[in-house]
Amino acid sequence: MELKKGFYTALGTPLDEEGNLVAASLEKHIEQQIEAGASGLLLMGSMGIEAYIKNSAYAEIVRVGAAANRGRLPLFVGVMDNSIVKVMEKIDMIGDAQIDGVVLTTPFYSVLDLEQLTNWFTTVADRSPYPLYLYDLAVVTKIKITLPLIDRLIHHPNIKGIKTADWEMIQAIGRNYPDADFACLYSGLDSFDYANMMGITKNLDGMFSCTPKNGRRMYDCMEAGDFAGARRYLDNILLMRDTMLKHGLMYCFTYCMNLLGCEGNFHQDYCLPITEEAKAVMEETMKQIGEI
Repeated sequence: MELKKGFYTALGTPLDEEGNLVAASLEKHIEQQIEAGASGLLLMGSMGIEAYIKNSAYAEIVRVGAAANRGRLPLFVGVMDNSIVKVMEKIDMIGDAQIDGVVLTTPFYSVLDLEQLTNWFTTVADRSPYPLYLYDLAVVTKIKITLPLIDRLIHHPNIKGIKTADWEMIQAIGRNYPDADFACLYSGLDSFDYANMMGITKNLDGMFSCTPKNGRRMYDCMEAGDFAGARRYLDNILLMRDTMLKHGLMYCFTYCMNLLGCEGNFHQDYCLPITEEAKAVMEETMKQIGEI
């Protein structure tokens, strides 16, 4: 499957107080992204709090997400965990849901060397009935996916791409393996406009979840070659991200998603309640950037 250019949204996961899926909310969230012109969707990535979702909810989230998407966009599912058997258990839970690939980080508990990392990814890729995409998230896992590891994995028939904010690695992959069947999804949000100018045209980020209007307008500008316009909309998304970080990222994310009409909690269950001050700031920022 060849991935088209554009923005790929790392979806949020709406849960109730018991950690169960709020199905109607996820369906609405996916529909908003499709209407906004997203090129693909990642279900249960880091913004989708995959590592915090209880096992009994996992299969339903995949089933509901796939049914809501109805094959309209490429749909990827996070299977991150700390052992091969646990990763494969999640892949087995996907069942016959219509998805286009699974996304896997390095383990996020132990530190692995190059040989162990090679075994980690190739073993999962060998066993998975779905294409495997690497997820470079060293800020969380503490283990960087590096070019020497890519060299070992890029020709595996079931390893089809990577999501990374490492600009230099994407350039090196393009230079060293121009004919490889291997997609690069760039996640360096701050430089999405410049990356697009340089030909890196597939971008993935969780901020698109709560800024669908700005995401669409930014990529419409990029498609038209209006990079000054694209920068204005990217600045709106960055303002939203920085404001959320200032007041508490994940519970502010929940509040913003609720303002978009998507009910439920999109944050980890240990997050403290959002303050009234933060609510006011987030609502004002959402209005300022034109999302509500």
